Amino acid sequence: MTCPPSQLDIATFAVPMPPIGALEARTELLPKLGDLSIRRPLDRDDELLRLIALSDEAAFRQLVERHVDRAYALALRILRNGADAEDVVQDTLLKIWTHRGSWETGRAKFTTWLYRVVTNRCLDMRRRPQAEGMENLPDIVDEQPDALTALHRHEVNDLLTREMGRLPDQQRVALILSYYDDFSNAQIAEIMETTVSAVEALLKRGRQHLRKHLRRSERDIRQSFTDD
Repeated sequence: MTCPPSQLDIATFAVPMPPIGALEARTELLPKLGDLSIRRPLDRDDELLRLIALSDEAAFRQLVERHVDRAYALALRILRNGADAEDVVQDTLLKIWTHRGSWETGRAKFTTWLYRVVTNRCLDMRRRPQAEGMENLPDIVDEQPDALTALHRHEVNDLLTREMGRLPDQQRVALILSYYDDFSNAQIAEIMETTVSAVEALLKRGRQHLRKHLRRSERDIRQSFTDD
């Protein structure tokens, strides 16, 4: 059964860790950790990564605990499948261990690299035929006087989820990073490896699609509650 983000099994990443090479490297989706060229002050992640480069398993566990929930939340929003989201996050975090020592301290934030890898892996998984079956668990309707209002909210939320799923992958990811993860356009551009102007265009087209289809469909929903 799929665990919620706060209950992901951190023990998955506990000692003893597999030796280097024990997991199949998939470097086609794994940018080199030192590729980000902007120098910046060191932070806690850099300190942990420096220890991880020395095969410090406790430091690796701390790094996982710092980032696993947000990485899982991002993967889940893109994939809408808990099991697939867990696979992406666990694979990505384990690759940090198998590629330990390649991080260059003082460059762009580790979280930018992490979100980039998670996003790329999610998009790769969405392109596979088996990723088309997405699990959506139904909510239980509350049998209270305001149940009709709650049902309407449920319908609108389902509609938003459905329309987000219909967006092209790049538009969808840009909207998720902007609205759910509160990244700036510049940060999104770095994660998606594109320009700020390209991100602005993706967000604009995504918003236009959602506004158009949500307005049309919500009118139908409202009408369904007023018809005799």
